[in-house]
Amino acid sequence: MTDASSFASPSAPSSALPDRLIGISLKMYMSHAQTVDWAHRVTELTYAHPAIASGTAGLVLLPQFPSIPACLDVPGPLQIGAQNLSAEDAGAWTGEVSGAVLAEIGCRFVEVGHAERRRHFHETDDIVRAKTAAALRHGLFPILCVGESAAGSPESAAAEVVTQIRSALPATAGDLPPEGGVVIAYEPIWAIGAQQPAAPDHIIAVCEAVRARTRIHFPSLDFRLIYGGSAGPGLLTRLGPTVDGLFLGRFAHDPDSVPRILDELADVIMLKS
Repeated sequence: MTDASSFASPSAPSSALPDRLIGISLKMYMSHAQTVDWAHRVTELTYAHPAIASGTAGLVLLPQFPSIPACLDVPGPLQIGAQNLSAEDAGAWTGEVSGAVLAEIGCRFVEVGHAERRRHFHETDDIVRAKTAAALRHGLFPILCVGESAAGSPESAAAEVVTQIRSALPATAGDLPPEGGVVIAYEPIWAIGAQQPAAPDHIIAVCEAVRARTRIHFPSLDFRLIYGGSAGPGLLTRLGPTVDGLFLGRFAHDPDSVPRILDELADVIMLKS
């Protein structure tokens, strides 16, 4: 293995979101050692990729909490985030993790509102709203997971997704931090863990409607719209410039798949330009 420490560390990141973004949540699939090995391997494969080296695309890794410091120590393109945070900043909240501490140690992103958190841990709209506010309060970019519960028309899906976005974000633009940004991860709940993602035509129609309506409701919001839900290699080529990237799960467990997806992203960027 090439020594990742020989790679030049990127300069201090700006407060702005990258134009394109590939997010990867490892959930609870890998051990600590496997996670760190994965981070080193992906760094080797992607640090010189044109989409990354140019600063056009960001590569975001969300490992388990104990692995975050070790992943932060891997020099290279990976921007590190967490899979969850507390709505509270400090106090007697046993087992919780503060957004203030995540920001303090160097995290830039945090996942909020994933369907698994809603289903298994009974997170409500109110909790998602409070966690999103906590992330923004501490300068973290929330990766806000939204998606319809059952397969249906793009129109009904977009309406449900926009309702979730409006519920999670502050009611007025003045309540948003001036340098805050949000990553909206469209993940149809029925497609999470499925063999195939939602049909490209469905994703495109929903994302076009969601982007337009989000701009109407939050005209000053800096946001990126990415797709998750069994996303993997080959999908970006079919979606084109409709989305700003992908949110990957199990299809990114093989490090070799990440540069392939970055190749697709680079092609999409050229198409849009």
